[in-house]
Amino acid sequence: MTWDVFSLIGTAAFAISGAIVAMEEDFDMFGVYILGMVTAFGGGAVRNVFIGVPVSVLWGQELFFTVASVLIAVIFFFSGYLLKTWNRWGSYFDAVGLAAFAIQGALMAVEMEMSLFAVVAAAVLTGAGGGVIRDLLAGRQPLVFKSDIYAVWAALAGLIVGFDTYIHDAALYILLIATAALRMLSIKFHWQLPQRSLLPK
Repeated sequence: MTWDVFSLIGTAAFAISGAIVAMEEDFDMFGVYILGMVTAFGGGAVRNVFIGVPVSVLWGQELFFTVASVLIAVIFFFSGYLLKTWNRWGSYFDAVGLAAFAIQGALMAVEMEMSLFAVVAAAVLTGAGGGVIRDLLAGRQPLVFKSDIYAVWAALAGLIVGFDTYIHDAALYILLIATAALRMLSIKFHWQLPQRSLLPK
């Protein structure tokens, strides 16, 4: 049940994120739908390839596809107001999706009794993968490669899940809130990782 809840939260948040980014880039209705779906399910597909789960497993998630489709339609037809508030709320949807999918990916790797490294990698791929694909298809520099902290929070969530393989459900929800909050705080306060440029000043 917990795994399904995190999957639902991540799917909803990233479907909204992908749809709004597509509209910002002037995609047509079909493009909005495709980018929303790719954002919602791309990270899971990449993770499945990495940990050896058939990608076709995704096609059995009818409920999640239905939820994503409905949300993308709502975003598309009611974009007049939503686009005006994207700069304030859009990154928050992305933060929630990052947190939920990072934990979900880590839980799947733990269930398969994989190593700690694989658990962390699954968390990062699931949490950040959809966003990376979204940004690349939209012609943007992926958030994960920018200076503000993004994938690190997914890795940290995966590390916590990997260390405590019998973590209680309530603790997982606390971890979800904490991971999303840290991502939001890194946006608000412009927390950055160290950078090193070889370009002349």
